Amino acid sequence: MKAYVVRKGATGLEQLQRVELPDPQPAAGQILVRMRAASINYRDQMIVIGRYMGGAVTRDTIPLSDGAGEVVETGSGVTRFKVGDRVVSTFFQGWVDGPPPGPLPALGGSVDGMLAEYVVFDQSNAVLLPGTLSYEEGSTLSCAGVTAWNAIVRIGDVKPGHTVLVLGSGGVSIFAAQLAKAAGARVIMTSSSDEKLARARELGVDTGVNYSRTPDWEQEVVKATNGRGVNCVVEVGGAGTLARSMRSIGYAGRIALIGFLAGPQGDTSPAPIMVKGGSLHGVFVGSRAMLEELGSAIDTNGIRPVIDRVFNFQSVHDAFDYQKRGAFGKVVIQI
Repeated sequence: MKAYVVRKGATGLEQLQRVELPDPQPAAGQILVRMRAASINYRDQMIVIGRYMGGAVTRDTIPLSDGAGEVVETGSGVTRFKVGDRVVSTFFQGWVDGPPPGPLPALGGSVDGMLAEYVVFDQSNAVLLPGTLSYEEGSTLSCAGVTAWNAIVRIGDVKPGHTVLVLGSGGVSIFAAQLAKAAGARVIMTSSSDEKLARARELGVDTGVNYSRTPDWEQEVVKATNGRGVNCVVEVGGAGTLARSMRSIGYAGRIALIGFLAGPQGDTSPAPIMVKGGSLHGVFVGSRAMLEELGSAIDTNGIRPVIDRVFNFQSVHDAFDYQKRGAFGKVVIQI
């Protein structure tokens, strides 16, 4: 089969190489999936250039955690799927429901990922693709979609009439905006691009704040809520934006801390949360149950994942370059 691997010790995109590998075979309890599409996350960019958490990969690794495809063979004892089923991977391998059970392997990092023609999964680490979605749309769900679901539904507990602040217009933020609107909330989005804010309004975002023109954007957020502050912040910037997010929340507001796009340095004093009785929750994707809940919500509400651009399997490096420049929603690779 054809696949891409990040070479051991890689520190640059040039170390992402196309290779020929033996076709995998399903063992007992496993399914063999013909991959049709995969999508890129910020985490994948960091893995390819050797800057993700533990540093460069210590073995040749097939990247990407998110993908969708068709079951073409099942091992003995498989009961959850049959040949012909359209399926989506889970990000973590072995987290079915409940709180995180501890350190777990994650696709495209500690174990091989999705950027290959064929992938084998344990049957417990996949779910049916929502019937309303294409393979390309389904390939966006496992990381960005589940992270947004966790932030908005599980941690944010967003209700009709709430106000949600999302930072930027990447995959997690766009998903979070869509889910918040489906829950009946008002959505405020920050971006450095007026064009992206205009596109977000077409999706239902109520208020846009250009943080390039308004560096103290938290003041505009509070003003837009008539001084009350927001109920939930989807915080993808990390330490670089956390102080402003803490000043954006209202009383009992919640911050779902997801990423570190704004860098590792910044004011992280918890005082604004303390005086408002707010809370800060770390979010690292979610369980298979959350992916299944997300799929049901997508089918029920007619949500369509926002795909900025689709690349073919021969243009993987171009896809990574495009996503790195700041996509609106998701960047997908057809396989």
